[in-house]
Amino acid sequence: MKAKVTWLNGRSFVGETGSGHAMVMDGAPEAGGRNLGPRPMEMMLLGLGGCTAFDVVMILEKSREKVTGCEVALEAERASEDPKVFTHVKMIYTLKGRDLKPAVVERAINLSAEKYCSASKMFEHTAKIEHEWKIENI
Repeated sequence: MKAKVTWLNGRSFVGETGSGHAMVMDGAPEAGGRNLGPRPMEMMLLGLGGCTAFDVVMILEKSREKVTGCEVALEAERASEDPKVFTHVKMIYTLKGRDLKPAVVERAINLSAEKYCSASKMFEHTAKIEHEWKIENI
């Protein structure tokens, strides 16, 4: 896997992935940025949410669950001193589908957290990670 980050100006950077996608990242105005894009640490938090959502949906589909939606809301705290690593992350999953079985949903989330989600495994070195979930049957 490869990626490249190029400084544009001020505190703005463009990140390019090896798969050909690009995203502008920027700092807050009080740090010299112009608020043109997400902060780099926000990108990391999004990566964590995306990684676990990917796993959970795939596990539910392989379990023949009729999943139609998955949302992961993330609430995070960071250390007050440099390096300002994540110290606590709460992930709140909302799964939508027809007749989703709570035990299967819980198993999918646990498998993601304990085995498959690479981002979770990296985050857990500095952060306490909590998981909550709810099902919205449609």
